[in-house]
Amino acid sequence: MKFNIALLAGDGIGPEVINEAVKVSDAIAKKFNHEITWTPALTGACAIDAVGVPYPDETHEVCMKADAVLFGAIGHPKYDNDPSAPVRPEQGLLLMRKKLGLFANVRPTFTFPSLIDNSPLKRERIEGTDLVFLRELTGGIYFGEKGRRDGGETAFDNCVYTRAEVQRLAKKGFELAMTRSKKLCCVDKANVLETSRLWRETVQAMEKDYPEVTVSYEFVDAVAMRLVQWPNSYDVLITENLFGDILTDEASVISGSMGLMPSASVGEHTSLYEPIHGSYPQATGLNIANPLATILSAAMMFEDAFGLKDEAEAIRAVVNKSLEQGIVTEDLAPKGSKAYKTSEVGDWLVANL
Repeated sequence: MKFNIALLAGDGIGPEVINEAVKVSDAIAKKFNHEITWTPALTGACAIDAVGVPYPDETHEVCMKADAVLFGAIGHPKYDNDPSAPVRPEQGLLLMRKKLGLFANVRPTFTFPSLIDNSPLKRERIEGTDLVFLRELTGGIYFGEKGRRDGGETAFDNCVYTRAEVQRLAKKGFELAMTRSKKLCCVDKANVLETSRLWRETVQAMEKDYPEVTVSYEFVDAVAMRLVQWPNSYDVLITENLFGDILTDEASVISGSMGLMPSASVGEHTSLYEPIHGSYPQATGLNIANPLATILSAAMMFEDAFGLKDEAEAIRAVVNKSLEQGIVTEDLAPKGSKAYKTSEVGDWLVANL
């Protein structure tokens, strides 16, 4: 098979971790007789520096023509430390989600047996954890009207959802639950927020179409608590944009490192695959960043975008092997053990495929 993949390395450690994912993907393609054409494009701070906008039209065209998008990270301290900056890297991410119709962010959280003691949570609380968040990506407070009034002394951000937006995200949640343990949790704040009440009544009305799925409804603060108490009580969780942003980062530490968790953003056009970590500017160019989340995102791409489960499993298997044998970057290396460079981890994975 032949694939055209848009390659958006972005900022900070993005180019470094993307490079290793490309190496592993090319090795998998060779192993299974596929052909990949990579098309690089600018996004984030590097795009602002080059052309003045964080998601150029040229980049959007590349993404629309691609079979999938592999994405690194965006963000730069010179924008993070300037709240008055008129153009910001993160605006590119929001615009990309909107223009590509990426309305559902899929974030799995699972544990690795060889790293379970790296987690800040007790072993008995997290063993067996295997859950997936579906976060709505193109609505809510991030995309609502925002601004200042009273001479800048009052700020506002409006949270708006339509029933159709909730339905399309919930539909994916129900469908995913049917392929797993048939448990779905709708996360909201329906005791306070009108948008959450719309979420809850919309999902309740859809239950009849999926009679095999057991649905629960929980307030976001309760879920935040239970994620660190009994994360393995959850299977598939659906939620709105802001709640999902916060809860998925909380859930990511269950595994012991944000550098291990992949994600996908799917919707109306080309799907995008990315690690959940940020641009980690302090590590830029040092060859120490953990590339495994990006490599596991490539595995999600092979399985979900291309329907190639064997290829995805081969990537996951060699990643597990690297963890078991201690071929890891400094964030995962036990005290006194050798820490491998970003590129060395990628080289080892390729050699062992």
